[in-house]
Amino acid sequence: MMYDTGIIGGGLAGLTAAIHLTQKNKRVIVFEKQAYPHHKVCGEYVSNEIIPYLKRLDIAIENAVNIDTLHFSTQKGNAIATKLPLGGFGISRFTLDEILYKKAVDLKVTFVFEAVRSVVFKEDSFEIETDSGRLVYAKTAIGAYGKRSNLDKKLQRNFMAKKSSWLGVKAHYQHPNFQDNVVALHNFKGGYGGLSKTETGAVNFCYLVHYETFKELKDIERFNHSIVSENPFLKNFLTEATPMFEQPLSIAQISFEKKQAVTNHVLMCGDTAGLIHPLCGNGMAMAIHSAKIASELLCSYFEDPTMDRDALELAYKKQWKNAFGYRLWIGRKLQWILLHDTLANLVMGIVSKSPNLLRFLIKQTHGKPIKC
Repeated sequence: MMYDTGIIGGGLAGLTAAIHLTQKNKRVIVFEKQAYPHHKVCGEYVSNEIIPYLKRLDIAIENAVNIDTLHFSTQKGNAIATKLPLGGFGISRFTLDEILYKKAVDLKVTFVFEAVRSVVFKEDSFEIETDSGRLVYAKTAIGAYGKRSNLDKKLQRNFMAKKSSWLGVKAHYQHPNFQDNVVALHNFKGGYGGLSKTETGAVNFCYLVHYETFKELKDIERFNHSIVSENPFLKNFLTEATPMFEQPLSIAQISFEKKQAVTNHVLMCGDTAGLIHPLCGNGMAMAIHSAKIASELLCSYFEDPTMDRDALELAYKKQWKNAFGYRLWIGRKLQWILLHDTLANLVMGIVSKSPNLLRFLIKQTHGKPIKC
């Protein structure tokens, strides 16, 4: 059987694209190596910009936590708070992925719970091979397999040749006093972390740290106690909080290098196409938005006889860059500033006198509500 689209990766971007395309009567198959539901290293704060699109797809998000305020602090504890221009909601990946998965199942999307070994483009279609040797064929392909994969090596993506020195860590905690409506971003030596409540009442703490800082201790509990807790806000949180995971989740070799939106004719979505720094708190919304862009263009490709593959890929690159290029660039600049404590404190002093300036900076990493 020849599918219209093979989607490699069943996270936010992959599942959203599967739902969108199936609602447009396209034959879709999704490859995901883990059964649902499962936790992922993720900030779990979603910008409200994607709500119109989720409504269009008839996806109901219930019990999420409304978030309208940002708290930010530097390594030494200098702090500021402001209302978010658009706001967002807190929901765990465990729950959100499950909601999208069930919606896709209701639509009769085909799922294969195996890792993909290779994706080969030949004779104007794709041959997708799983680790078990299963072969599946599709006219088009979406890569939505996350931050990095062995597939990136197979596809000879440029960023894989560069050393990646970032480690991501995530865990849920019970905390007696954390405010429902707040997303907090706190610096510490060599990294920064985000705190926000999820639909269960648990507080998600997800942080990113440069490995050069982490390797001094090489143990998450010791690192949290010795380095993360140098920030007084994080120290108070970790002192008062009760861990809910047996062990924190972690992912190594996270790369923020530029990536290609199209590789070997595969349309890349979400983190697979470009990773925004977690301090910008918007990766989940960007993943869903990128699925919308890819899905709408694929529908045009299937339905418009004048649109060939070259035009499809050119249009996707252009629209992806227009939607996310500047946001990724400003995210890299903000990270560079905020990881230098002297600069971070200087910026803090400036924005503390001008809340409008802080809200302006936030807007640079967030989009407007998606037009549907």
